Amino acid sequence: MEQKERAEYEKRVLALVRRGCEESPFNRLLGLRVDHVGAGKGRITFLSSPELIGNYHSGILHGGVIAAVLDATGGMTACASALGRTRGLSMDELTHRMARLGTIDLRVDYLRPGKGSEFSCIGTVMRTGRRVAVTRMELLDQEGTLIAVGTGAYLVG
Repeated sequence: MEQKERAEYEKRVLALVRRGCEESPFNRLLGLRVDHVGAGKGRITFLSSPELIGNYHSGILHGGVIAAVLDATGGMTACASALGRTRGLSMDELTHRMARLGTIDLRVDYLRPGKGSEFSCIGTVMRTGRRVAVTRMELLDQEGTLIAVGTGAYLVG
């Protein structure tokens, strides 16, 4: 595959991953928006809403929301990394592979209360193999304060 074809193929792969993440019913319920997805890195943002609050006295995000956002970011980043390593697959085959993606393990460390109005989650691929990808995720508030970190292992092959 020549360089121009490869670049166009990678662009289609990343668009597919972005669409898959943004069109997930659960991710839409959370209000997740993909700001960036690329080789080895991804970023998702969302706004706080009353439905996402766990402790309404303090106005902090529910821990399950935090874990779900970390997982979605890690899964999207792992998927983009794994599919980005493929060569010349049809969109149907890429979609089929993406549908088989799944979380194997997720570790979450809650560092601070999730207070704020806007949050971003950055995922970075630590390793992508033929069957498993490992990612690290960081959830930050609008001030850039680190709220939680996660490490996820994802079945990608």
